[in-house]
Amino acid sequence: MGFSQIAGAAFRALTARKDGPSLYDVCDPVLLKYHGGDPHLGKFYRTALGNPALRPLLCRTGHPALRDENRLGLLREALARARDDAETDWAAIGAPIAELMGDIDVRHPAPQPVAAPARMPDAAEIDRVIRRCGAHLLRSFARNGFIPTYAAFNLIGDPDMGGREMLMALTGLNSRGYKNSTLLFSLARIFIAHSPARALINPPWRGVAEPMWEPVQIRHRSAYYDAFFTEALLSYLETGLASVDEAAASRRAIAEMVDFCLKTSAEEVPAHDGTAVNVITALAPLPHPRFSRFFAQIKQDLGFGIYVPDCDTTACSFSAATQAGSTNPILDQPLLDFYRGYQVREGANEPRVTVPLNDNIDYEGGVVTWIDNLAGDRPYGNDLDPTLNLDILEVSFRNLSRWKVLETPQRLETVHRIIGFQRRLAESGAFKDPRSHIYYLPELYSAYFGRCHAAFMALPAAARQAIDPDGSFEFIRVRVLAYVEGELIAHEMNPFDAALALMALAHLGADVATFAPALACIAGGLGEGGRHGPYKAYEWNKMKTPTRILVGGPEVTSAFVLMGLALARRAMRKANT
Repeated sequence: MGFSQIAGAAFRALTARKDGPSLYDVCDPVLLKYHGGDPHLGKFYRTALGNPALRPLLCRTGHPALRDENRLGLLREALARARDDAETDWAAIGAPIAELMGDIDVRHPAPQPVAAPARMPDAAEIDRVIRRCGAHLLRSFARNGFIPTYAAFNLIGDPDMGGREMLMALTGLNSRGYKNSTLLFSLARIFIAHSPARALINPPWRGVAEPMWEPVQIRHRSAYYDAFFTEALLSYLETGLASVDEAAASRRAIAEMVDFCLKTSAEEVPAHDGTAVNVITALAPLPHPRFSRFFAQIKQDLGFGIYVPDCDTTACSFSAATQAGSTNPILDQPLLDFYRGYQVREGANEPRVTVPLNDNIDYEGGVVTWIDNLAGDRPYGNDLDPTLNLDILEVSFRNLSRWKVLETPQRLETVHRIIGFQRRLAESGAFKDPRSHIYYLPELYSAYFGRCHAAFMALPAAARQAIDPDGSFEFIRVRVLAYVEGELIAHEMNPFDAALALMALAHLGADVATFAPALACIAGGLGEGGRHGPYKAYEWNKMKTPTRILVGGPEVTSAFVLMGLALARRAMRKANT
């Protein structure tokens, strides 16, 4: 949005004609000041929704349905019960809010078809962009001591979170603070959707991945991100484009990031067979996440104080460390034994998925996200994400011999069942539906399937036959390529979309001629990041609850662009020999 658009949206919000009770008319009498009950609900309301920045934008937005005194009374009564009840019936409390969420009308982006680009960027252009992105990552590491990533709230919420899904979250999450935040963010979405401020909070964008609005970004560090940046710098080294000094700096950064993953972020947890296992937590204890003091306190106030390990961060950290040649003994643990305890078996432990926001897919064979810590905490309940399960397969292929996967029937069965889960996603076409994914977009699933497929194809033929006797990888490859070629690159993209498309196309053996739209988009977008880097920050992953929280950053975009271009460059050189 340009300045005039921002100013216009803000003016319309500040001068709107009020046509019913506002968010603050509903909540102030119940949550602004009170004694007793749950103190967190009021603190969250005052910090997140009643703050001096948001209140002026929404105070003149009313909801006509709440002019009905009976309906307004039921809503306030529900908030009072959330505040006061020790044993809370969250389904009943959420019902009045779920009913009002029916006309929020938040939709996934629908990029317009575009014509093929006039020309393919040449090799010199591609090399120049790779060098710019590699230098950006190394400069950021030198300046910060790590490569930062950012989180940003989009208060309009996620298109896949309607009233039904909000009730799923309220009843499936374990932390009361997380339930509180989900309840109040859902209520705020209703008023934002009816406000002129909607255009300011959720402006339109080009492509699929959402750009991140700079003023509300929260900088932090996580093992999941360090693992990803490790792979990006390894890719930079493989291109041979790094200078001598950059190569040395890359190796130092890789060593430090692997150490952060495997040592600083390691956490011992109980396995389902009673043994202890070292896994990787996505957010290490303070001060390691490198939050500013201001945001560290807000994080605590908003009820996000407990963070538990997860299966995805563990898989990606082990994979990156393996690729970097680490000899840390933590890598000797056969993670498949541990993941088996978190794998869904239809009719046996499907209730393990307590927050089934993507219940349009068949969970059988999939591994859930969150790992119980030693205290037994699981504040987010549990969910199941398809892309996470690709990462489990990928790290298992990289450690096939070390973990004796083929020699251990139980481990091989775990792999077979995850592959079956992925095949059903491809057969149904559900992998293309954003609702099927908890933390990612279908385009990122496609890129990560390419990454997983490359690890699979690097195995000996006999191993591939034992792992995939039914040809599921080829079956999925054909369908993912059809989506990328027929839908993703045939429509408007931003550079982040284009980088993901290139990763999928190059890894999955597409004709190099199909690279043209993505390459042209990346070359044309160079410089869009201004003083922050070659490219803007875009949505890499997200939380759908308690509201839409995006994670990404300029460095993330540079890393994906670097990896996509490196893969395309290698494929193009091979095609020309």
